Amino acid sequence: MPAPKIDPILLSQDLIRFQSITPDTGDALDLLSDILSELGFTCHKLTFEEEGTDPVPNLYARIGTAAPNLCFAGHTDVVPVGDTHNWTVDPFAAEIKDGQLWGRGAADMKAAIAAFVAAVSRYLNALESPLQGSISFLITGDEEGPAINGTKKVLEWMLEQGQKIDFCLVGEPTNPNELGQMVKIGRRGSLHGLLNIQGIQGHVAYPHMAHNPIPDLVKVLAELNKEPLDNGNAQFQPSNLEIINIDIGNDSHNVIPACAKARFNVRFNNEFTPEALKAELTRRMNRACVPYEINWWLSGDSFLTPAGPLSDAVATAVEKTLGQRPELSTTGGTSDARFIKDMCPVVEFGLVGATMHKIDEHVAVSDVITLSTIYENIIKILLQNPN
Repeated sequence: MPAPKIDPILLSQDLIRFQSITPDTGDALDLLSDILSELGFTCHKLTFEEEGTDPVPNLYARIGTAAPNLCFAGHTDVVPVGDTHNWTVDPFAAEIKDGQLWGRGAADMKAAIAAFVAAVSRYLNALESPLQGSISFLITGDEEGPAINGTKKVLEWMLEQGQKIDFCLVGEPTNPNELGQMVKIGRRGSLHGLLNIQGIQGHVAYPHMAHNPIPDLVKVLAELNKEPLDNGNAQFQPSNLEIINIDIGNDSHNVIPACAKARFNVRFNNEFTPEALKAELTRRMNRACVPYEINWWLSGDSFLTPAGPLSDAVATAVEKTLGQRPELSTTGGTSDARFIKDMCPVVEFGLVGATMHKIDEHVAVSDVITLSTIYENIIKILLQNPN
């Protein structure tokens, strides 16, 4: 019996209509599970939770048992829409207007998921012999949130179950302005610092009886940003530190505050390991010669997928479909590829990201259809010519 043929646009609309603001409660994943089961996939719905966090449903689905296992990774959760009155259309109506598909999650990244599902359905229908290798999906409901109970835990479950991925394609929106521009072959790491400087609260008219922590905080922050962290390299842009919040917690006009806090984030390249970066930042802060406390949170290390069959397959599929070779880039933020890179080679390729997370998020209908063709060509290259 032939596999059901999936329309990438209709499936995109169905997925967008689920109001799956982080974390996805599972409805969008249930739809995907039903569709993939009809295509012959074995589906595992996996819900993980920890104390103090929301339970998060995830989906791992696979067809085939042999290597290579080509996995498509993505997420059905979306960021909040903001004030709906500022939207031109209902953010969850999935309207098609002026050749564009509108709605929260259109670019990031429900339409890409639909495009790959449709590509798989066409590929399976065209097979004249048994499937060579395997195709799988790793879809989380918590990529836009803390990412504690999502992809990372699914990968741990897979290791326990003896499930191995050989290639992973993440469907994040990677193209700045037009489809086919850019494939992401790595990402910078992300290190957060929470800086706390204690003072002595007192009356502003009696500064000798208090200690104002604000000038000390200014000194430390100045040292952090005094010179560049590095100059980048052939694969990565320079590491960058941004001060993202200063919190004094003082609404009074005549009180010297008791403490001053700041948060900063560093997007770092592979010139640094996380520990080396912490050491360099600590060295800089110590130059201020004031007492401080610092708490670190590493949300992801930098990584680079070396050139090989996966990046070649994606670039070749883009060129075959669009007639242009994409740039291999490491720019942008983090994604769940930071977890998957420990299991297998991983690259990212999806739709144009110009409107992701914005009011009136939208993608071109024609791009979704073309992306599905590119994805089908990637499958053909990797599964018919795995070496």
